[in-house]
Order: sequence, then C-alpha cells, then structure tokens
Amino acid sequence: MSDLRPGPTNPAKVGPWGAVGDPAPSAARASTPARRVDGDENPGQNPVWALVSTALLAGLLWWLMGWVYALAGIVGLLVHEYGHVLAMNRLGMGPARIYIIPFLGGAAKGARGAASEWIGVLVSLAGPAFGLIAAIPFFAVWAVTGDPVWLQGAWFVALINLLNLAPAPPLDGSRALGPVLARVHPLLEKAALLGVGVLIVLWGLERGAYILAVFLALGVFSHLRRGAWRPDTAPLSWTQAGASLGLFLVTGAACAAVGLTAMALYTGDGLAAALTASGRFFGLAS
Repeated sequence: MSDLRPGPTNPAKVGPWGAVGDPAPSAARASTPARRVDGDENPGQNPVWALVSTALLAGLLWWLMGWVYALAGIVGLLVHEYGHVLAMNRLGMGPARIYIIPFLGGAAKGARGAASEWIGVLVSLAGPAFGLIAAIPFFAVWAVTGDPVWLQGAWFVALINLLNLAPAPPLDGSRALGPVLARVHPLLEKAALLGVGVLIVLWGLERGAYILAVFLALGVFSHLRRGAWRPDTAPLSWTQAGASLGLFLVTGAACAAVGLTAMALYTGDGLAAALTASGRFFGLAS
C-alpha cells in the first residue's frame, strides 16, 4: 500500500527507515516538479516500533495460518512496500520510507505528493508488480527441497499483491484504477470504489477476517468524509487513462498467474484444481 499524500521534506537522502547520506542529483526529480511540504524533518518510523510492529504482524499470521504464511507475509510485505519506495524516489516523491502497521500490513510514504495522477498510478502499481519478486525464494526453496509447504508461501505472496489491487480504499487498486474511472466521470469513481469497498468488508466479515474488514471499513469511511477525492494535480489524459487501465490489468494478471502456478504445483492436479483451491479461500468454491 502506498500513501500518495505528501509528507515532510528533508534535503538529505533517506533510505526506507532513515538517513543514509547525502543526495545525488536526480534527472527524474529535475524533470518532474515536486510539491514540497513545509515542516520539520520526519525521521520515519522508530526502528524499535518497526520491529515490534513486524513481530506483532508475523505473530498474528503465524497464529492464524502457520509459520510459512507468517514468513511469506513479512517478506512479501517488505518487498511490496519497497517497490513503492523505489518508484517514489525515482519519480520525484522521495525520500520515501516504509511504515509497518501492527496486525494490518504496511505503507510507503514519500516526502512529496505525486506531481500528477499518472505518477500516482505508476507508484501505486509498483508495489504489487515489484512485490511478486518475493515469491522467487519460495519457489527456489521448493525446487531444492521438494517440500510443498514453500509453495503455500509463494501463493500467499501472490495473494497479498492481488488483494492490494482491489479497487477499494485505501488499497493500491483504488489509487491505480480510481483516476481512470474519474476520467470517465467522478461519480463513477465514487460509486465503484465505495461499492467494491463495501463488498470486500462484507466478504471479510463472512470469512472471519475481522481485522481486514475493520481496516477497510475505516478506509471507506474516510473516503466518505473526504470533500475532494482527486488530488490537486494534473489529471490523466485519455491516453494515460488507457495506459493505466492496461498496466492495472497486466499487473493483476501477473499476480494471478504466479498464485495459480504455485497452487497448481502444490496440488499437482493442474490449473483446474488450482482454481478450485484458490476459490475456496475466497468462498467461491465448495
């Protein structure tokens, strides 16, 4: 998940959790006007609290699903958020930092807001796209050991990134697909995002994922209270809207492909069995 709202700025070059040295000139920053925000330096998340938050999240996943899901959840989360960080730093929003949210996940926040909706779309999709890299070590360990439990980890990594593409606030999908819908009509964006958000909240309650349901319900509620949905930046052109939709669909297809590949290898019965097993998780198959 990425937070495209601007945070405090600092001229020092900062890594995901703190300062690491002096900045180097950046052609991307020079060519993309960045909106600075006045204020004191934001040191990022306290390292101790980051470790505690990570441990709490891992403990919850371990308790609910098992150790491999806890490992995949943390590795997948960090790689996903670092994808946002890399995109933010490259596209003039840096320095960006990662924040771990206890029991829920994480967020990447840049020092500057996105200079345009197109940049916001690219940053939002960078997390799920880059996050699939986290599945590679799980496939690799399975290939070496033959233990199918590692395929569950690869499947969970893909699932994390796929769920983040759901067009419901505050997930990445709402920031990637929302501007496209708004290009057609602002009311279409509001109706679609709120509708999908409510459906996912109901799904979370039905599946017993109460923390996820509450988290998304708060996100939907905050959008209802927000007066202006679109940031004060350059909107998408029709060409950019088409490209954004294409990138959104390609990223979603990549996440689904990785997940189904892992599940097909796990079941050993091909794509049909993988679809059935994955459908059971979503409550779409018996």
